[in-house]
Amino acid sequence: MTGARVERRLAAILAADVAGYSRLMGADEEGTLASLRVHRRDILDPRIAAHRGRIVKTTGDGLLIEFASVVDATRCAVEVQLDLHERNISVPRDRRLEFRMGINIGDVIVEDDDLFGDGVNVAARLEGVAEPGGIVISAAAHDAVLNRVTAEFRDLGALLLKNIERPVHAFQVVFGPAAGAMEHSRRVQAGSVAEGPSIAVRPFKVLSESRELEFLAEGLAEDVIALLARVPGFFLISRASSFLFQNPETPASIVARQLGVRYVLDGSVRGAGPQVRVSTQLAEAATGRILWSGKFEATRAETLELQDDIARGIMIELEPALTQAQVNVIRRQRPENVDAWGCYHQAAGALGGKGWNELVVTEAQNFLRRALELDGNFALARAQLALLSALAQNTGLVEPSAERTEEARTTAEMAIAADTGSSEVLGYAGCALVDLGNRERGVEILKQAVEIDPSNAQAEVALGAALAMMGDLDAGIARMRHGIRLSPRDRRLAFWGWALGGFLLRANRPEEALEEARIAARRDPRLYLPAILEAVAQAALGRTELAQCALMSARRLRPELTRQEIERSHGRHAAKILAGVWDAN
Repeated sequence: MTGARVERRLAAILAADVAGYSRLMGADEEGTLASLRVHRRDILDPRIAAHRGRIVKTTGDGLLIEFASVVDATRCAVEVQLDLHERNISVPRDRRLEFRMGINIGDVIVEDDDLFGDGVNVAARLEGVAEPGGIVISAAAHDAVLNRVTAEFRDLGALLLKNIERPVHAFQVVFGPAAGAMEHSRRVQAGSVAEGPSIAVRPFKVLSESRELEFLAEGLAEDVIALLARVPGFFLISRASSFLFQNPETPASIVARQLGVRYVLDGSVRGAGPQVRVSTQLAEAATGRILWSGKFEATRAETLELQDDIARGIMIELEPALTQAQVNVIRRQRPENVDAWGCYHQAAGALGGKGWNELVVTEAQNFLRRALELDGNFALARAQLALLSALAQNTGLVEPSAERTEEARTTAEMAIAADTGSSEVLGYAGCALVDLGNRERGVEILKQAVEIDPSNAQAEVALGAALAMMGDLDAGIARMRHGIRLSPRDRRLAFWGWALGGFLLRANRPEEALEEARIAARRDPRLYLPAILEAVAQAALGRTELAQCALMSARRLRPELTRQEIERSHGRHAAKILAGVWDAN
């Protein structure tokens, strides 16, 4: 102990630095320094002086400022950020100087006009959590400025900050452009936003200094948002709100709290020699647990040309993972808490996870009927219900009847009338009508579905099947193949492949039919229909023993299988080909 007296005082500390300063300097040293000097001269220094602040020290890209009042510190920060935002409107995004700011009030140590201590450290760490153009303040500062500053506040909860031993309760200051996101958060809390699973796509990070890659990253994120908007059953946060969270250090849990979302999609773009690598991951926002991740590559020369393909590649893998994640969430909920969309996802989960039989179809239909009880205008559930009824009759799981057929036809038409603009609704309902015998009407609806969304794989496959049923086998088969290529990770691929193989058999292409049957069986080993198709194809090729083995496999998967079922699902000609094989089994 030296006995020297340590000077302490209570102070409001504002820490600020330029977001992405190293990148800006790497791109244009002289221009960045000139802009920083202009911003200091025209905006920061005058505002700091007007609110009686003292610049304690500066670094190349940052400032530490002391105020006697935390109200002055917060008002100064808000005014500076608003001024900078207005000035940046006309500046290209990759050249903007945007400050992140953190504010704390606490006890500090004074030494030679410099400030030290925990109060300073917390302000600096809060600045690191802030978004570019944003402000984060401690709970102590928030309590002091509440109702005294023209701004609103989002509660970020207790944050674990680097080199700070205790969690720090913090708030984001909301002003100017962020007001839209704040309003959305309020609606979420008030329950006026549509209930159900929601997702936000954050800006894709660029992990190298390349303006070309910055364009690619921004374009990819926008394309993924546009494609996600088409996924039924998920509430997508707008780009204007989700792109406010540019700081990669901001935890997904904070994004979840502020935007009211269950899932967050992040991405990054990196240059690696002549290649460009895009990485994406889907996180459960509340826990930060990674549910899915994917990597995609392209050559630099082709990235902009292939932007659409990369975005679709991301969606091909993301959509099944997102749907499965939601099914898992629903299974953890109490039955009385599951809404109409939850019932719809449970129906999809049953069909995708339990094979194809009477019990599964009944279970899925019950979920869809429950969804319609909860929401009588739920057109997608109604269309899916009509299609399940048609497929169950056509594959022999239920006895066909005029009553069932008429009920399913009415259900399909009701779905179409309720939502004529939904490609998904039209795809399911149009397929149901074709399978129920209304082929011309079904084709008309399916063409509308594909016109609305050319990437709707289900509608494309169904339209191809309809054309093949109506006699145009070559065009129908080509269209079915195209539909399958549109969604190479789809849970329905085994069913689609089996149907494609059936039409190949009709076209007298048994070798191709056999190949599709085997692929379908690998995609879903629980589905018995591909094994029947394989047996028919082998028999058509004169391979009786192999046909017998395939038929035995089908009967192991479905012991209840009858000749009548085969006739319904594969046609009279196929049943006739298998007659001798059946007797031998």
